[in-house]
Amino acid sequence: MIPVLPPGSPAARLRRPLPLSPSASRTTVRAQHTATARRSGRAAVVVAVLVAAALPASAGAATALPSAGTAAAVSTAGAPVPRLDWQACGAGFECSTARVPLDYRAPHGATIDVAVIKHPATDPAHRIGSLFYNPGGPGVPGTQALPAVLTLFPEQVRARFDLVSFDPRGIGASTLTRCFADGTAEQKFLADVPTGFPVGPQEEQTWTDAYARLGQECLRTNPDLLPHLSTANVARDMDLLRRAVGDAQLTYYGTSYGSYLGATYANLFPGQVRSMVLDSAMDPVAWSTGRGGQADRLGSFLRVGTDVAAERTLNAFLDQCGEAGPQACAFSAGDAAATRAKFATLLQRLRQRPAVLGHPPLTATFTYASTLESTQFQLYTAVALPGGLASGWAGLAGQLQQLWTASAGAASATPAPAAAPAAADSGAGAGEGDGAAPAVVSEPYQGQEQALGVMCADSANPRAASGYPAQAALAEARSGGIGRYFAWATEPCATWPVTDPDRYDGPWNRPTAHSVLVVANTGDPAWPYQGSRVMSQSLAHARLLTVDGYGHTVLTNPSSCAVAHEVDYLVDGTLPPPGTVCRPDQQPFAAAH
Repeated sequence: MIPVLPPGSPAARLRRPLPLSPSASRTTVRAQHTATARRSGRAAVVVAVLVAAALPASAGAATALPSAGTAAAVSTAGAPVPRLDWQACGAGFECSTARVPLDYRAPHGATIDVAVIKHPATDPAHRIGSLFYNPGGPGVPGTQALPAVLTLFPEQVRARFDLVSFDPRGIGASTLTRCFADGTAEQKFLADVPTGFPVGPQEEQTWTDAYARLGQECLRTNPDLLPHLSTANVARDMDLLRRAVGDAQLTYYGTSYGSYLGATYANLFPGQVRSMVLDSAMDPVAWSTGRGGQADRLGSFLRVGTDVAAERTLNAFLDQCGEAGPQACAFSAGDAAATRAKFATLLQRLRQRPAVLGHPPLTATFTYASTLESTQFQLYTAVALPGGLASGWAGLAGQLQQLWTASAGAASATPAPAAAPAAADSGAGAGEGDGAAPAVVSEPYQGQEQALGVMCADSANPRAASGYPAQAALAEARSGGIGRYFAWATEPCATWPVTDPDRYDGPWNRPTAHSVLVVANTGDPAWPYQGSRVMSQSLAHARLLTVDGYGHTVLTNPSSCAVAHEVDYLVDGTLPPPGTVCRPDQQPFAAAH
């Protein structure tokens, strides 16, 4: 899902979890010569409707958006199919660049580049075709994410399909939304912006002023690209890539925000769907436009209920940590109630004085807001993944305990949480044989504008910055402090200078050639489980597969039961029986039981 971690935030400096995307307004991705990615982050509709009624009308009308019928009429029919010149790029991967139209209304006009990566099927004699993977974000480059998560895909899928991913337009190594020369220049531009979210009127004004200036700077530096960054245009690019690899229909696996790309593709190109797994989805109406004038009062994260899901999962983490005891969970205070109280006390301490973790030169200052931000993203993976790709809830507990010690003034500095090792160092995504060279995908500039350019194009949000403090107060009332984070996450869209006339916002029920499989964890902290249920009901032909567990995306919170159903579906088209519920392979803090 997403929210975008600013480059200087504590979570970005010290810990780079896997790209699980919700997220959405803030995504951080890392590549250290190898391709490893981070995250990558929503939806209680009834709650959102009730809260919307309480917001003042002065929150500002949402931007007028193009009609869905107009967007659906823009197709890839007249666009040239790109030629892919695959070249080896390490660890068994091949890379290429596709040239696609900037504007599909002018298919023979200006073009942009889309970076593509492929891991060929390991059993070419029984190859079915290509499986396109999108990690979400928005803002996570697929050329980095696919090598990072390669081994999380079932062996049968890697054998029968070429696994293909790409950097969506404006992202990564594709033609880039770039508002600054480098990350240092971006940090300087946003130096006064609080990390996480603003606290108090002065920080709120600093936030709104800075993001208004950011929007204008991005328009100045990207005047041609900025109006063409919607997910609908990414779906059109993906349809050209499907044709470029020679597949008659699309096989697709999208996680987090990648589920929105999948749903958009399914409704723009319903006849081209062979099989499609949407892993951790959102309510597409709540996200894109809202219902009954919601978009005039509520930002998209609050409409889909990301704040509610985050707080519910945070409380589950604290309860299970407390019950597990300090030997299994470092932050445990002995029981659930005491551990919740300990977390509340930690936040109170950090409101008074930030805590510093680490030793020079690798240090990070954790404030009240940045601690809530960091905690939210570390809830995404409940159990540690092989190779150090993510440390799970036990790792989060360790960081919170370090903050507890540091905030008490017991030490001048404490050890920083260990950053997840690069994929090649850990063996994840390092190829099929020992000694394989790492996938060489150079790290491009990655700024907040890359996620914002997509998010602000895809979803309607209130246009008056003055209404966001009221949204934040309402979110805090229903979801605690973490609610403020998601209220402010969409505020940059209030002053974002452009919209995409070819974005897609429904209808979502165009009959597809084959059924779609939606999978979701019941305890998802980013896109709430209810959103996946609504997605499965919104699509014309879809089946919901439930995993009764925690974490954001089933791909990064493994369930052998779910994997078996996914393999049957992707290979043979066999859907799980209606109402199927799976369990995760491992529970958080299982060592305590």
